[in-house]
Amino acid sequence: MKRKGIILFLFVLITNLTLLGQTSSRWKRMRYEIFYGIGATNFLGELGGANREGTDFVRDLEISMTRELGSIGIRYRLTETFSTKAMLSVGLLKGDDKLTQEIYRHYRNLAFRSTIIEFSDQFEYSIIREKQGHRYNLRRVRGLKGFKTNTYFFAGIGGVYFNPKNQYNGKWYALQPLGTEGQGLVPTRKKYSRFSLCVPYGIGFKYGLNRRWNIGIEFGVRKTFTDYMDDVSTTYYDNQMIRDARGDVAAYLADPSDGTHPGWTAAYNQRGDPKNKDSYMFLIINATYKLYTTRQGLPKFRG
Repeated sequence: MKRKGIILFLFVLITNLTLLGQTSSRWKRMRYEIFYGIGATNFLGELGGANREGTDFVRDLEISMTRELGSIGIRYRLTETFSTKAMLSVGLLKGDDKLTQEIYRHYRNLAFRSTIIEFSDQFEYSIIREKQGHRYNLRRVRGLKGFKTNTYFFAGIGGVYFNPKNQYNGKWYALQPLGTEGQGLVPTRKKYSRFSLCVPYGIGFKYGLNRRWNIGIEFGVRKTFTDYMDDVSTTYYDNQMIRDARGDVAAYLADPSDGTHPGWTAAYNQRGDPKNKDSYMFLIINATYKLYTTRQGLPKFRG
């Protein structure tokens, strides 16, 4: 197995060096692409989800919590196969325990919504590259380039800002300052950061309309390094102490259950699951515009 792995690595390396050595490829004339996208988000964490214990897997998806998303970015083609892109996305995440029939999650009755702002740098590998040449393969005939399709995998690193909120008497409150799990009340429970690193990965498809414009669709998952995107992670804290320190709003949002099973939400009983970090998904429909490259290798914004 080790020898096969070395052989596979050398094969991929030689292939990519060959691609890098190509000097007359037409794709180099349009190495830069700008893209715009709209789409949908969905959250994978403790709140809401399927009628079972919460997980960060797709099987816990709650379709009704799908919310809107917008994105913009720029892509740079390193070779015909590899590209890198910088991407800014703004969306909304939401989760609600009322939507699940799993008895403990439903009784917990927690909910949240959060605007998210994500910036990431991603690396793409095309498994089906854009085809060059005339649509009908006629030599010395000017015209529209051939059909261009591109299917690619991507992975990268990024950062995401989030700010979970919930309602009390019709008003939305940011949950992090309230310390709903006792954060800030004792040294062992510190307030969490509303910023986290994330690892985006997924698959995308592009189809060429003409020399400049592509349309496409991209699906990706974002694994984060926080378990507080929904403000839920560890255990309940003494609700009376929260009320004394932070007021009635904080006490209610820490435990909005109906009180029929008070022991379930008593101090230090499970409120979330810190073993599984939160995740979220993007589904984006985008439009891509290619920019000509100058002799200095910079994008040319005027055709």
